[in-house]
Amino acid sequence: MSSINYDLSKIKAVAFDVDGVLSPSTIPLHPSGEPMRMVNIKDGYAIQLAIKYGYKIAIITGADTNALKVRFEGLGVKDIFLKSAVKLPVLESWMRTNLLSADEVAFVGDDIPDIEAMKAVGLSVAPADAAIDVKEIANYISPVIGGYGVGRDVLEQIMRAQKRWLSDKHAFGW
Repeated sequence: MSSINYDLSKIKAVAFDVDGVLSPSTIPLHPSGEPMRMVNIKDGYAIQLAIKYGYKIAIITGADTNALKVRFEGLGVKDIFLKSAVKLPVLESWMRTNLLSADEVAFVGDDIPDIEAMKAVGLSVAPADAAIDVKEIANYISPVIGGYGVGRDVLEQIMRAQKRWLSDKHAFGW
């Protein structure tokens, strides 16, 4: 049973911010000054599985590092929008391109730049350590902090609600 108070049978697509959502809020800096992000393997598993089942997945982040592109392309994500400091126009364009209505989309964000995008979708999700203003508008606050499985939490609940979690051979491999 889902702990998300939303009709998850409607969800066809999920858009994620990265920093503070799919990676922890604290980011070590390489000696060259480049931010280095950690990623969660369970998030990665859930993302690649969701794609295999036909869900649309987007990454919409203000960050701009090749490592992010490589990571998410490796999971099968085709819609990766780097340097998206203002996320709402990118989200709206992605939704139009994929013929998605707001009630079919979830957005997972953790900080002020995510609020407009979160308000534009049916299901807005925040990690446990999100900014207070984000938590106030979120439909669901995950018990998980950013970078430690928020993506897995949301995608698993969506797929379970739609009877797709561990439902066939796709579930047991990468």
